[in-house]
Amino acid sequence: MNKLFVYIFAMFSVMQVTEVIAQPSQQHKGFDRGAYESRKNAFITAELKLTPEEAAAFIPLTNELEHKKFEASMECRKINRELRKKESSTDQDFNQAIDVCLEVHMKEAELEKEYYAKFRKILSPEKLYRYKNAEMKFARIFMKERNK
Repeated sequence: MNKLFVYIFAMFSVMQVTEVIAQPSQQHKGFDRGAYESRKNAFITAELKLTPEEAAAFIPLTNELEHKKFEASMECRKINRELRKKESSTDQDFNQAIDVCLEVHMKEAELEKEYYAKFRKILSPEKLYRYKNAEMKFARIFMKERNK
């Protein structure tokens, strides 16, 4: 029964995402973060065969982690954009960009460590191990579809 619920939940989520993607957004014609997140959540739930209880506890935490990592990486993206726009960059500019991005990577690693401790309370070690692979698999599928 739980498997049936998970598959129905996943299919419903995919149908909603498909519907959202099929309707062009008036506000933003580029990347739809909400649709991406919904589709990813459905994929992760199905790929890991999460129970409804696991999904209800795990998925919001993964979304929270992704949002925090996105926020942390904003400074690195900003400094890289500025560096690309500069006519001539100095060694100091490059060193600053390197240092900022290294700090961001360290912050992201700290966040992952913090959240994996929370994930361990929800998922079995096997499911947690398979989570990162499922995330990468989804990213490959998503990019393939987007590049068609």
